[in-house]
Amino acid sequence: MFKGGMAGMLQKAQKMQEEMQKAQAEIKNLQVEGSAGNGMVKLELSGEYELKSISIDDQLMDDKEFLEDLLVTAYNDAHSKVKKESESRMKGVTGGMSLPGGMKLPF
Repeated sequence: MFKGGMAGMLQKAQKMQEEMQKAQAEIKNLQVEGSAGNGMVKLELSGEYELKSISIDDQLMDDKEFLEDLLVTAYNDAHSKVKKESESRMKGVTGGMSLPGGMKLPF
């Protein structure tokens, strides 16, 4: 049988759930900067992908299409960073074990 039996397994599952909740709270509080055009466009996203701020260099105000492209690039940069950081923190909790989204432990 398992070392520690069912009670030990439930304790481990409860600890894992607590660690997941802590990691989720940390992710929620993340602030990540994305940039494009050598920093001419910067934006900040939260860990929940909420856009918090945008900074645009004055030189870009006359080139609408270029500015639009840089905004998309900066957003995608920040989005990628949030995703990577979230995945990294959750892997630390689950030990690399892939759990379906919203899964609660113990079962």
